[in-house]
Amino acid sequence: MTSWTIREPEEADLPALREVGRRTFTDTFGPLYKPSDLQAFLDQVWGEEPVREEYRAGERTLRIAETPDGIAGFVKIGKPYMDLPEARPGRSAIELCQLYVDTPWQGTGLAQELMDWALAEARSRGHDDIYLSVYHDNLRAQRFYSKYGFVEVGRHIFMVGDQADDDRIWHLKLR
Repeated sequence: MTSWTIREPEEADLPALREVGRRTFTDTFGPLYKPSDLQAFLDQVWGEEPVREEYRAGERTLRIAETPDGIAGFVKIGKPYMDLPEARPGRSAIELCQLYVDTPWQGTGLAQELMDWALAEARSRGHDDIYLSVYHDNLRAQRFYSKYGFVEVGRHIFMVGDQADDDRIWHLKLR
């Protein structure tokens, strides 16, 4: 039995979602950056206005994992914004934009449930391929994606403030 519910967020959930995003990114990657670069990224991606604007634009689909104590994680899919190295004409692609699980909930099966939702949703929308980017040294995430059949297909520069990170693009053929 799980102790969370996967659901579509409401606008009232955005402050808690922002906090989980900021905390999880900082817990995982914070030591890699100068404080000014980290703060710039958190403001750009997890600031109040950017989160609200993205939510209202409706270009990405989001699901949150809610527990009695609040949001434990989330997953976001949508139109690819990075250059896809092997995108094929006539095939429909979607991006797994973010999959974040707050530290206390890592290793509980929550990430798997969020990933299962994302893949099922992508398939139900008729997409042929799903892509994601992952930091080149995030081996835990890479092992997780490998279990689903994702394979590395390219590189992507991911900016955190003024620092350019070497991310890897991973792909899974859905059909």
